[in-house]
Amino acid sequence: MNHPTPGATAPEAPPGLDPARLRAHLDAVRPGLVRGPLSARLIEGGRSNLTYRVTDGTGQWVVRRPPLGHVLATAHDMGREHRVISALHPTPVPVPRPILLCEDDSVLGAPFYVMEFVAGTPFRTAEQLGGLGPERTRGVVLGLVDTLVELHAVDPAAAGLGDFGRPEGFLERQLRRWGKQLAASRDRELPGIDTLHDRLTRALPPSPAPSVVHGDYRLDNVLVGEDDRIKAILDWEMSTLGDPLTDLGLLVMYSHRLGLADSPVSTTAGAPGHPEPAELIERYAAGSGRDVTHIAWYTAFAWFKLAVILEGIHYRYTLGQTVGAGFDRIGELVPVFIHHGLETLQES
Repeated sequence: MNHPTPGATAPEAPPGLDPARLRAHLDAVRPGLVRGPLSARLIEGGRSNLTYRVTDGTGQWVVRRPPLGHVLATAHDMGREHRVISALHPTPVPVPRPILLCEDDSVLGAPFYVMEFVAGTPFRTAEQLGGLGPERTRGVVLGLVDTLVELHAVDPAAAGLGDFGRPEGFLERQLRRWGKQLAASRDRELPGIDTLHDRLTRALPPSPAPSVVHGDYRLDNVLVGEDDRIKAILDWEMSTLGDPLTDLGLLVMYSHRLGLADSPVSTTAGAPGHPEPAELIERYAAGSGRDVTHIAWYTAFAWFKLAVILEGIHYRYTLGQTVGAGFDRIGELVPVFIHHGLETLQES
């Protein structure tokens, strides 16, 4: 193990990552990769798993690990995330280069993996994206669609991901899963949400051939380079094999303007130059060759899924389990998402 220079002050370690222990492990399994003491900082913005930027002053890497005090291993499966980016890295799909996977809890207290650091911007708000100007904004969002087409064009079996999920009955399982999630965090009346769930269940579309599905595909889960091209897709924790149009439906949902001032849930749709949902659908259809006749169902399902997620956050807030700015207003958003879901199905 490398020891600090006498009298030197070790950099403050962020919660969940001990730089000295990480350095010792990297020196053991990837000798020569790290050339000096490591420092680390937590990257904000992750939904669940923790992400750190690590450097020795010359090289830079990213470390992903489960949240502190995690219980459900299946919900924070580092091996699964590492496997999908390892499989996709040789393909045209932009993902960070994987460095290593460590499933030994004794190093950092939980399994983790290391990947290369990719420079780029995750655009999280319309204001941030709007700084590019209308023409560049349009190009970035259309590039997001083109990159999704590339992902869904990967042959799962050829990439070594033939057993990465169970595509048969994928939509039925998704509806059951989110229905159970709603029941587990429901302690108030939510007019329309049962109707939305029932209509989605009754109008289940036929799924196209399965593909690798990201599960949370949107602009703030990719890194955009200075040339406005997508450099890496991040946050693969919800990825599986399934119906590719669920990814498109979510992207279309996030491309609608919520029309809410100071909303704690932001989309980039209000940025000048942002393409309308119809154009994104047409571009995906042209690029992928897939039939998008039933995209309204997939978009309505995305509204339902987000309504359930937001209601879960609201429920935990009422129990005092979630603190922070904006959480007190999450509950008032849920009816808005329900309304949009019902309206989308009605229009179809």
